[in-house]
Amino acid sequence: MIGYTQKDTPIHDLSGFAKLVCFLLISVIGMVSYDTRFLLGLAVFSILIFRLAKIRYREISFVLKFIAAFSLLNLLAVYVFAPEYGVEIYGTRHVIFEGIGRFTLTQEQLFYELNLLIKYFVTIPPGLIFLMTTNPSELAASLNRIGLSYKIAYAFALALRYIPDIQEDFRTISKAQQARGNEISSKAPLLKRVRGNLAIALPLIFSSLERIDTISSAMELRRFGKKATRSWYMSRPLNRQDKLAIIVVLGITLIGVSLLYLNQGRFYNPFH
Repeated sequence: MIGYTQKDTPIHDLSGFAKLVCFLLISVIGMVSYDTRFLLGLAVFSILIFRLAKIRYREISFVLKFIAAFSLLNLLAVYVFAPEYGVEIYGTRHVIFEGIGRFTLTQEQLFYELNLLIKYFVTIPPGLIFLMTTNPSELAASLNRIGLSYKIAYAFALALRYIPDIQEDFRTISKAQQARGNEISSKAPLLKRVRGNLAIALPLIFSSLERIDTISSAMELRRFGKKATRSWYMSRPLNRQDKLAIIVVLGITLIGVSLLYLNQGRFYNPFH
């Protein structure tokens, strides 16, 4: 579903700290700004670096499908609960379709939800890039470097390391069940697949809890967490590429901040 894979790309060669800073900067300015022109440019930039990282669709297909379903549900919920919110933001009302009761479709609402849709293309690719191109140990060192407690950083890194192991165990058990004649692949009916996967998932969860207890005991025996700070084997100093990446993303962020002042707010209003 999501796991680190070493590849020979410029993105993989960047240090974890540089990728973390770039990811945070892009995410923050992408969430704050509602300037459609800037968001479109930022979305194109995010997609380009995503292609540069050489992440294949089959590696993230499940995650992308889940995100797409959630995104569409979110856009629909925004309209259902606040169909006139775009009108409130932009101060004008251009009706496209008169619906039933308060459910009218306006250009302002469509434009607002278009901005929300673009934001997904801005923030999701950098997040996937960061998780899939950063070694978990180096990620923990990077999180600690920006001020996060090393205990929390280490827990986050362990979780990322553990996800691929759980997936591999699940696939192994699933294939063993199918070899015994219990068909739970895509060929089986949906309800049978659900019941079969649940039968695998529940024991796997309990065995995972036992592993967590084993890891916790091993860390306690090594006196993990007894000191306020710790050193990191995977920590890397910033090189020229790292500094260049941070400068580029910082420049993009400053453009977004300047647009906040030029637009006198977060929103670009094409209706005035």
